[in-house]
Amino acid sequence: MTKKKKKAKNHRKNEITKGIFTVLEKEPQKSFNYKQIAAKIGVEDAQDRNLLIKRLVELKENKRIIEEGRGDYKAVVSTKTFHTGTVDITGRGNAYIIVEGMDEDVFVPFNKLNKAFHRDTVEVYIFPKRNGKKLEGEITKILKRNKNAFVGIVDMQPNFAFIRPTDFRMYTDIFVSKDNIGNAQNGDKVIVELTEWPENADSPFGKITEVLGKPGEHDTEIHSILAEYGLPYTFPVEVERFADKLDTQIKPEEIAKRRDMRQALTFTIDPKDAKDFDDALSFEILDNGNFEIGIHIADVSHYLRTDTILDDEAYERATSVYLVDRVVPMLPEVLSNNACSLRPNEEKYTFSAIFEMDKNAVVKNQWFGRTVINSNERFAYEEAQHIIETKQGHIQDDISIRGAAYSVSEEIVTATLTMDKLAKIMRTKRMDQGAISFDKIEVRFNLNEKNEPESVYFKEAKEANKLIEEFMLLANRKVAEYIGKQKPTKTFVYRVHDDPDEDKLLALNGIIKRFGYKIDFKDKKAISASLNKLLEDVKGQKEQNLVDTLAIRSMSKAIYTTDNIGHYGLAFDYYTHFTSPIRRYPDVMVHRLLQHYLDGGNAPKAEIFEEKCKHSSDMENLAASAERDSVKYMQIKFMQDHQDREFVGVISGVTEWGIYVEIVENKCEGMVRIRDIKGDYYIFDEKEYAIVGERTKKTYQLGDEVVVMVKNTDLIKRHLDFALIGKNE
Repeated sequence: MTKKKKKAKNHRKNEITKGIFTVLEKEPQKSFNYKQIAAKIGVEDAQDRNLLIKRLVELKENKRIIEEGRGDYKAVVSTKTFHTGTVDITGRGNAYIIVEGMDEDVFVPFNKLNKAFHRDTVEVYIFPKRNGKKLEGEITKILKRNKNAFVGIVDMQPNFAFIRPTDFRMYTDIFVSKDNIGNAQNGDKVIVELTEWPENADSPFGKITEVLGKPGEHDTEIHSILAEYGLPYTFPVEVERFADKLDTQIKPEEIAKRRDMRQALTFTIDPKDAKDFDDALSFEILDNGNFEIGIHIADVSHYLRTDTILDDEAYERATSVYLVDRVVPMLPEVLSNNACSLRPNEEKYTFSAIFEMDKNAVVKNQWFGRTVINSNERFAYEEAQHIIETKQGHIQDDISIRGAAYSVSEEIVTATLTMDKLAKIMRTKRMDQGAISFDKIEVRFNLNEKNEPESVYFKEAKEANKLIEEFMLLANRKVAEYIGKQKPTKTFVYRVHDDPDEDKLLALNGIIKRFGYKIDFKDKKAISASLNKLLEDVKGQKEQNLVDTLAIRSMSKAIYTTDNIGHYGLAFDYYTHFTSPIRRYPDVMVHRLLQHYLDGGNAPKAEIFEEKCKHSSDMENLAASAERDSVKYMQIKFMQDHQDREFVGVISGVTEWGIYVEIVENKCEGMVRIRDIKGDYYIFDEKEYAIVGERTKKTYQLGDEVVVMVKNTDLIKRHLDFALIGKNE
């Protein structure tokens, strides 16, 4: 036998051996005969079949496989090599499996995904690790689909259609038979639901459940964003009907059960375009010189009763979603904008935290319970800020939400200024105790009547915003302390934030050194102090948004749980969410549990609430992703009209396929692809966060200022491409 033939035979032997293990290890509990194995790995001719039989005998004799009955073979696999994890599909179609408790993610090449999709929960078999190589594996079982509905574009054929998913991580199109197309037309953007994926089919089968519209149209794209995350944009008819039938009248017999706060000086401070007002503040100077301050929260749980379709819907949504041009509420309008909205000069049921505080912002007494209020005034943040800055109650025409200048009472001016002082004291105390001040720039758009962006502006947190924030934090903290410190331990819903991962902080430190900043790792307090200094020092600098974003990413994610570990970012040992039940379901749970304990009730099972906490955290993450996508969509829409302009930007990310650039003046981020950079061939330098010209050695590094122009805008894929002009010298 020639060397060439011998090499070919060995290659075929290795291929068959690999095929045997793939079949047996994919279903380790089952046994297979040689015919079944041959069919699965595509062995058809006699020569290969004989080689397969011979190899099975050899592997059995070497105890690498088991023969369970005559001619039936089974894998010898340690159960320790199987793990449960979550699929993270990359842009190139491969995946990493994130396994809880494992330091390293498991790489799975495209050909071993075995029909798993992004975010599915799967069983993964991990191959024995080779020296210096990354962990590699194969998905052996799909335990739970992350979702069964996908957004895509219809590609119509004479008797069927293919749906091309718009999510780049969805690597296959979806086959739809003629009777499952409905009224969809070629090129429509639709929602398609998977029905099955037959064993020998290249594509899964599906059914079109909704036509979203034509790609590129505003409502089509906004509804697509929601649909991609499984978020609804309308309420089911039966839920609306149920809500509309609720008795929302304020009744004397119900008022009699509550603490009557209708005579207290009360006001709301919200964004000027707010439609629901779920919190109000009341203020009174006591005879002893202390202040009685009430934080009054809409009593959503009075109307939202357990075991109703309305409560089921609110739980499933778990949160309101704030997109650029609209709010998708957790509750129907009859509650969110009417019965539970603390509008001025209307009696409303509330759940309140009332504190007696001295001039040093020390809480002397506290009370929690159901109340009734009547708000005296509704302020926008701009109006409250004007009072704080001028120390006067005359609201100017240009900031007035009433359409004209007006004056407020001396009592409201005194209340606002006093509470501003107390808020500043509380904030200083928090910072001294190690709280971290994340005042990240928020991008906002001025939209015309067609929801097209005319300009970009940045939301800035001023004293008025921080006044409200501090009193909401106070209520949340004190409610959590009140329950959390009781013995025996009571089941409760906490908002927790774990300590940051040191590896992520070290990585952050490596990046910010390029800008002349550093983190002090001496102890926990030193880390917090240096992070605060960093966030303060970058304010107004070109790298601010980049550093703010990277700092936030280095933090753990805040979640809801019944297991209280404290809140690192706020430096609180006890913290919950009590103040926004109109838009957050965990706040509803907190209200119910607090009232249950105030009534002397026993602790319910923690497991039930822990499951609800996990669901709420998951839905919060989906909503945040949808909100980010809507901002990205609007930024791209804005940049469509600016294709002839040069912009100064900061390199905000560096990858092997290109650099991301964030424009300084409007925070729009796009990509410059390496293949499009003229004058040299650029290579990615991972350690230096840079790309380097092979011939010229010219570098483009994270944080560098560059000049770019818009090359391409794609609203459907929500992608923005820049052309690189050069460095901003």
